[in-house]
Amino acid sequence: MKSLCRAIFLSSLGKKIISAATGLGLYAYIILHLAGNLTLFTRKPAIFNSYAHFLESLGWLVIAIELILLAGFLFHAFYGVVVWLEKRKARPDGYQVTADIGSPSRKTFSSQNMIWTGILLGAFTIIHVINFKYGPGVGQGYATIVNGIEMRDLYRLVVETFSNKYYVAWYVLSMLFLGFHLRHAFWSSLQSLGANNAILTPIFFWLGAVLAFLLALGFLVIPIFIYITGGA
Repeated sequence: MKSLCRAIFLSSLGKKIISAATGLGLYAYIILHLAGNLTLFTRKPAIFNSYAHFLESLGWLVIAIELILLAGFLFHAFYGVVVWLEKRKARPDGYQVTADIGSPSRKTFSSQNMIWTGILLGAFTIIHVINFKYGPGVGQGYATIVNGIEMRDLYRLVVETFSNKYYVAWYVLSMLFLGFHLRHAFWSSLQSLGANNAILTPIFFWLGAVLAFLLALGFLVIPIFIYITGGA
């Protein structure tokens, strides 16, 4: 059992598999998170607040999901750094060629800067969670009534936050880096999990690029839209 755990958590292959699996799990969450955030485009506070209230009403289930996400985030970040350090140790002078040299390498700006985009996204995530999940709630006056139910007015908090042009700029920049990170993450994670051959790799590579573009665009237009319209 110990040898199996050592093989999974300490071997080079095991580290890549853990990083890939947790990365795909976080990828799925990002898609679901964007789907919920798109309700902001309705410009109807009741719809977005009801969505947020529904998630909060799940109680222990949402707590369990959050703990799983936190564990996945920490494992992904830790093993991402470990794998990067091992690559740096193996190639102390770095790569001399930065252009894409084709399959199976698929070397791009995204692949060359995963560690840096990951660090920025880690910082963004912490700030984002502090601002919105642990930001002011009903007790601080951010309350509203929807269908006779009192709930947190998260819509108001979002609108107020995105009225700050500096926060909007920070958010948009972070989402651009999210796009770069996701572009490489999708296909490389599948490759690490064994889905790599002459047919699938090019498909996953370009599918990852399209998905990354759409997800980044979906997230970054939200603050711009709210800043321009004032959420009304």
